[in-house]
Amino acid sequence: MRRPASSATVVPTVVLTVFLLTGCGPQAGTPTTTGSPGGPATSATAPPTETAASSMPASPGATATAPASSAWTSFTTADAELTFDLPAAWSVRDPAGDLPEGGGAFAEVTNPAGKPLATLRTNMATGSTCMERTPYSVLESQELPALTQNGATPVYIFETRGNDAAPGPANTPAAAYGIQTSAPATGDTACPIFHFFTWPPTAAMFGAFFSPENNVTPGAESLPYLEQATRYAGTQEYRDIKRMITSLRPAE
Repeated sequence: MRRPASSATVVPTVVLTVFLLTGCGPQAGTPTTTGSPGGPATSATAPPTETAASSMPASPGATATAPASSAWTSFTTADAELTFDLPAAWSVRDPAGDLPEGGGAFAEVTNPAGKPLATLRTNMATGSTCMERTPYSVLESQELPALTQNGATPVYIFETRGNDAAPGPANTPAAAYGIQTSAPATGDTACPIFHFFTWPPTAAMFGAFFSPENNVTPGAESLPYLEQATRYAGTQEYRDIKRMITSLRPAE
């Protein structure tokens, strides 16, 4: 996963199979209404566990970007491998014709204003070299047992890199939400954000870097980037994003 285009080059070397942050073309398939605002489906044998990081600062004055979504639908990727839930008012672009040779899935989720909120992509080749470490914080994390592969359970995570005192390389500060199989960072510093999870035949991603242009928190526009990201975690739109991403599961 990479920071929005306004950022400098990300430090890790990441080789992606035609990795796209935005898609084109009409939505594939017809979402099926679930008829219930209940929580996302999870593994029957191992319910997800959620942890609230003690490092998450308070976000006074955070304002929801949208009312709670009461109507939800389910979307299945064009390759019929994965399903996730999303608010009925959101849209999915699944340009299957743009997939590279070898296949895979691509789906970009946008809110009613057309702002991209998350991208799902499978069949990706990834690699990472940690050249610099910076201060970090974990705003939220949650295990996703439905996506377990070879005994490794990925986690949903919303985390940041850098701070005012130690901004790190040019691509930080940064904040992103997504799924990763690699172990969460420990200690005082961490490598750049690398949100990929193991999924046949190689790896996949589902998430996005926080962007003040897309992830809008009313009243926070004049605040520093990381404070905007922290306050966004208290909005209804973010809660819907988290519910959507953590609902990802193998298609039935």
